[in-house]
Parts: sequence; C-alpha cells; structure tokens
Amino acid sequence: MKNIILIGMPGAGKSTIGVLLAKSLLMDFCDTDLLIQKRFSCSLCELIARQGVDGFIKSEGEVLASTQLENCVIATGGSAVYSTDAMKKLGQNAVTVYLKVGVSELERRVNNIHTRGIAMPEGMSIAELYEERAPLYEALADITVTCENLTAEQCVDLISEQLGQSH
Repeated sequence: MKNIILIGMPGAGKSTIGVLLAKSLLMDFCDTDLLIQKRFSCSLCELIARQGVDGFIKSEGEVLASTQLENCVIATGGSAVYSTDAMKKLGQNAVTVYLKVGVSELERRVNNIHTRGIAMPEGMSIAELYEERAPLYEALADITVTCENLTAEQCVDLISEQLGQSH
C-alpha cells in the first residue's frame, strides 16, 4: 500500500486528521514533527531558536529524506514543502494530500504561534506565510481537500472518497 502524505499550513489539521485517516484505512501513522523532536532531543521551538529558520528547514529536510515508511499516513510539518528533494523522495511511493484551510480560519486555530514551533521569520504574519507556502502545497498535491468548516471526520471521509477507498 502506498503512503499518504498530508501537507498544509500549521493549524490545517494534519496530525488530527492523519490519526483518524490512518485508523479508518488500517494504516500506520507518523508525525514528522515528532521524528524531528526525537532526532534532536528538543522541541521544535528550541530547535528553531538554536538553528534559525533556515537551519531548521535544512534539518527537517534531512529527517524527511531519511524516513522510510510503508503503508503509513504521514503528517508533515508545515515547512516540509521547502525541502523539495526530500518531499520528492518521500512522495515516490505516496499520494500527497493538501489540507487547504483559509487564512482567517488558520489565524483562529493557531493562537500559540510563538510556542508552536512554526518555521517562519520573526515579524511575518500567518497571512504572509500562507501567501508564500500555498503555491508550494498546490504544486506538490495529488489531491486537495478544503477542510474549512468541516469536522476532522468529514475531512477523512472526503480524503477517502478522493483516494477511491471506502470505509
């Protein structure tokens, strides 16, 4: 079975939806943010503070590129799309699903921007980050699911439908 890679902005629901999707499709689940934290023995915030945004993105790419998974739903960090080569390697045996959520909803959901471990330059807004990343998500996506105003379960159903699988 191919992997399913979830991409999207921080707050789009990748981890939440990923767990439910994995359960419904009888697949494993992996959150790459947790792999990064384990590899470096610190939180994403600490790693970004230590390495800077560019250093963090480089480290994230290295972790993604070294990840070997099968039959797994993979929730990536929002900044994973900056690591083009790693995403291509990860996506070789996968379907990539973009969980699309509008800026105002993301701003509502992400109220812990400074403690969440988001790879973004100081002073940048969620809206500016969205402008920068949205084209990258769209370019990598095999499937795009608009998750705004839907429950996590409804998103899982939409993804499953688009994958051509039923529960």
